[in-house]
Amino acid sequence: MIVARAPVRISFFGGGTDYPEHFTRHGGAVLATAIDKYSYTTASRFPSEFFDYSVRIQYREVESVARVDDLKHVVFRECLRYCHIDRDIELHNVANLPAFTGLGSSSTFTVSLLQALHAFKGEFVSPMDLAYEAIHVERHLLHDHVGCQDQTTAALGGFNLIEFRTESDMIQNRVQVSRQRLAEFEQRLILVYTGITRKASTVVAQQLGKVNDNKPTLLRMRQMVDEGWNILHGAHSLDAFGTLLHEAWAAKRSLDRGVSNPEIDALYECGRAAGALGGKLLGAGGGGFFLFFVRPEDRATLRQAFTGRAMLDIQINAPGAQVIFADTEAHH
Repeated sequence: MIVARAPVRISFFGGGTDYPEHFTRHGGAVLATAIDKYSYTTASRFPSEFFDYSVRIQYREVESVARVDDLKHVVFRECLRYCHIDRDIELHNVANLPAFTGLGSSSTFTVSLLQALHAFKGEFVSPMDLAYEAIHVERHLLHDHVGCQDQTTAALGGFNLIEFRTESDMIQNRVQVSRQRLAEFEQRLILVYTGITRKASTVVAQQLGKVNDNKPTLLRMRQMVDEGWNILHGAHSLDAFGTLLHEAWAAKRSLDRGVSNPEIDALYECGRAAGALGGKLLGAGGGGFFLFFVRPEDRATLRQAFTGRAMLDIQINAPGAQVIFADTEAHH
């Protein structure tokens, strides 16, 4: 049996510039961190000649099929095909958080599944190659409207500035600051659940249609990635990071009407009134988690302002995709 996991992420700056439709012409980058919430995939071998099915998968539903082509779950199906596995395998997926929450969980699932399938075959794939594979599966086999940051952060882990050149040429720059500054940064983050779930690709499809119109805004959002990096690596107060997030959220809202709505706007105003320096809706927009950036002394006030709403405690700089358990004795 193999157990693989991959982390979800928080993206601070540059989201929207990670779409090939934009970055292949103008360059793109994100400043993002993996967090300690994961998608887990287990892969185990069974002798299908004794059963009336050759592949079994379990997620919210269970599918036992004779042929991979008969699987209804498209991600399981395409990843199995991609890895050339057609029988004698049982796969389970569980996650710490539900899908459609703005944390990149769909891509994280793809990454954890590919990691498990490669390990099942006894293959090692480097983290960056795992990211490229997940991007290929999602964009070209599933034809999803996705960018390239979610798969990359899930595969690499850590806190990074990732530059996008092509779909198979990306550069990872790790955030390298003292443990103390990282801990102070983490103390300033609060995630509040909007209670609204939405499929990112539907929100994104509208934005992609406006890539040319939004070019000046996207170029500004790319600049903010470097500004955020400089604030983290500087010696000044982290307050400036929150102020920059406020500007980034205003820029993101301007990309398309579907990014925000009156309920989300009211939530943001409530957070600002309670002391948040800035914040943003995570993911493509429309729902999911709202990230607030506060001074440590305002943390309790902000949490109180959202009494009754679900909040998520997180740790940043989480490890990337990895096999956390492997029992290969059964093969021998």
